[in-house]
Amino acid sequence: MKKTLGVGLLSLVISVFLVGTCNAQSRDIFAGDYIADTAQKVLPSVVNISSTKTVLVEQSPFLQDPFFRDFFNFVPRRRLERALGSGVIVTQDGYIITNNHVVGGAEKVEVKLSNGRVYKARIIGTDPKSDIGVIKINATNLPAISIGDSSKLRVGTVVLAIGNPFGLGQTVTMGIISALGRSGLGIADYENFIQTDAAINPGNSGGALVNMEGKLIGINTAILSKSGGSVGIGFAIPVNLAMSVMKSIVHYGKVVRGWLGITFQDITPEIARALGLNSTRGALVSGIMHNSPAEGAGLKRGDVILAINGKEVKDASDLRIKISEIMPGTKTRLKIIRNGKEKVLYAIIGNLAKAPITEVSFVIKDNRFLEGARVGELSSMAKQQLRLPQNLKGILVLSVRRNSAAESTGIKPGDVILSINGRRFMDLEAFKDALPKMNGHKISLKIFRQGIIMNITLIR
Repeated sequence: MKKTLGVGLLSLVISVFLVGTCNAQSRDIFAGDYIADTAQKVLPSVVNISSTKTVLVEQSPFLQDPFFRDFFNFVPRRRLERALGSGVIVTQDGYIITNNHVVGGAEKVEVKLSNGRVYKARIIGTDPKSDIGVIKINATNLPAISIGDSSKLRVGTVVLAIGNPFGLGQTVTMGIISALGRSGLGIADYENFIQTDAAINPGNSGGALVNMEGKLIGINTAILSKSGGSVGIGFAIPVNLAMSVMKSIVHYGKVVRGWLGITFQDITPEIARALGLNSTRGALVSGIMHNSPAEGAGLKRGDVILAINGKEVKDASDLRIKISEIMPGTKTRLKIIRNGKEKVLYAIIGNLAKAPITEVSFVIKDNRFLEGARVGELSSMAKQQLRLPQNLKGILVLSVRRNSAAESTGIKPGDVILSINGRRFMDLEAFKDALPKMNGHKISLKIFRQGIIMNITLIR
């Protein structure tokens, strides 16, 4: 009995201590119906989405190549694919943000509001690079959600995740922001995710992540799970990025992204020591493209970019996103460190869509298998624009002249030559030097095409 009483008194003391040390805001969050009030405020702004599209089912990856498809006279089977997800009403006249993987390529999209009404939706645009989709329904006076500011988020902030998990209907879960700026997950090209332990499950994609003021701070996108269900690690696209993509889609019909014309990398502790830096914050400029905005601004290889327009650059991923969000033609302030001294440079941001895919290229001549192919460096820019894996290494095929030897070999624009006769190439110069030695009567090519590694062996 005494032992039980002691534990009870200890629990009471701890409870009193916690209540006494919590600030007023914390007490408000967990007092009474505060959470319920926030949920009720936001629920009408979150919708259920169902989409339908026709997909081609092929029995072999080789049949994605037109040569093999024609040779076997194969006709792909068509299958109807349905997807369930969520969306967030962001304007009273019917604009809704969701995920690209919920509505991308869909032929039919339906939206169900919290009051049960169902609308047919029109796809305004999608952006696979950020996994954002924008749709619209013909309605007015809709309960648009209040938009927050994801640049001011802090780890530990209490959040609610609202969506349509497993098609069950609107569901609310609670957690905290576990981490910020998550990247390198392979979910999208532009990754700057908010990580949360609020339960997110299949069907929550495109739903709302809100703070306790009921403001939208993120679009729920993915989970890290081996089982497919929530294990407390979910990811959301920051609302600032989502709204930027949406505005570009609505105004231009596509996503317009900024371009500086540099290659850059994270600053490791070793690099920081070598450059005499106090921290690993920022991004190191490792290359400058000719005739780029960066060259015009006076940036040089070895510069460290610390801030853009007064906003601190955390790392290379953060720099990439910040540049992409700046509209082309905008004069941009760059705070850098060069030779241990801080400097300020100004660049006029270019348009990523109009940026050269690679800086160096040449047309192959006098080769019985590859003559007529124009090849170039597989630059970071090329990987971004062609949505190729960042760790892919090889030589990029830019074009193939009609009725050429390269066309007869089966080479296509967009292919990446990984090796020839078992020899790999790290850069274009090595490839160019080796070509004269690869003009025999037999060739064995290993290429990367549309996510598949293929081998082509020919004798002439």
